[in-house]
Amino acid sequence: MKQMLLLLSVLLLGACASDSRLSTDEKLSLYRAHAGAEVGSFRYTGSLSGWTPLGDSALAVWTRPNEAYLLEFGGPCQDLGYAPAISISSQSGRVSARFDKVNVLGVSGGIRIPCHIQSIRELDSKALKQAESEMREAKSEERQAEAG
Repeated sequence: MKQMLLLLSVLLLGACASDSRLSTDEKLSLYRAHAGAEVGSFRYTGSLSGWTPLGDSALAVWTRPNEAYLLEFGGPCQDLGYAPAISISSQSGRVSARFDKVNVLGVSGGIRIPCHIQSIRELDSKALKQAESEMREAKSEERQAEAG
C-alpha cells in the first residue's frame, strides 16, 4: 500500500503545473489514495464541519473536524464546484450509498438534479492534510526552481 501511495505521489508530482495549487484531478487522486474501503453508510447529524468538491464526480465531507468521507457519484454532479452550499439526504441519522443524495444549493438558474451517492469511503483526514501540504510545497519548490 505504501509503495502504491509513493508511486501515486511521484506520478502526481510529475504532472504538476507551474501553479502551486492542486488541479481537480490531482486532488481527487490524492483523496482516493487516502480513502479506505467502501462503507455502506455513515452517521450524520444534519450538519457538516466542512466539504470539498472534487470535480463533478466526487465530494469530500467532514462530519467532524477529523472525521471525513469521500462520496463518489453515479454520474456528474451539476455545478458542485460553484455551490455556496449543499444538503445531504439521510434516513434515521445515516447517509447510505446508493440510496441518499447530495443537493447543490444556492446556484442560480434552473432545477438541479440531485447527485446520487454511489459509494462512500472513510478518509484518513490527518494523512490527507499532510499529503496535500507536501504536494503544495513540492509544487511551489518546482515553480521556484523553474523561475531561478
